[in-house]
Amino acid sequence: MKWYADRSPRLARQVVADLLAVAWMWFWTTVALAVGDAVRTLRAPGDGLVDAGRNLSETFGDAAAKARGVPLVGGQLADALDRGKSAGGTLSDAGGAQIDAVETTALWLTVAFIALPLAFLLITWLPLRLRFARRAAVARRLRDQGRHDLLALHALNTLSLRDLAAFPGDPVEGWRRQDAVVVKALADRQLRASGVHP
Repeated sequence: MKWYADRSPRLARQVVADLLAVAWMWFWTTVALAVGDAVRTLRAPGDGLVDAGRNLSETFGDAAAKARGVPLVGGQLADALDRGKSAGGTLSDAGGAQIDAVETTALWLTVAFIALPLAFLLITWLPLRLRFARRAAVARRLRDQGRHDLLALHALNTLSLRDLAAFPGDPVEGWRRQDAVVVKALADRQLRASGVHP
């Protein structure tokens, strides 16, 4: 594969396009990470619920343990306090569920903010770069093999009418007669159009 053109103007455009593609992905990755961090700040209430539930469970658990030592009513009092300990666990579970929801939302928003711009690049920029690389590699291989006749034929099929009209005489007739000057001129024009030095 030949990723960049040999000639400076096209090479500069390709380098700028590649740098813009990298900058595009860097920008959207930065935005995605910032959005994920912003969403994660919403987990603070969930963290508060988990802490409050844990503290409530510990407090009621300690109180229930001490209440068991009270004569006559200690068992009943401890059972009532254990229900408060259970409520603390329920509060912690609710906080954990909120934290999970926030983390999941943050993750998928981050993925979406990276995947959509990446998909845009894969649909627009990448096919153009791959098509150039394949075409330039084939053109260079034909040039290196001395297959100017094939390059000239391709030029006759792909060059604009304005480019073909610039030739002195009829380039099709010159190609049919295998006129070396016309074939070389057409091949060189095709190589330049493919981003390869003649």
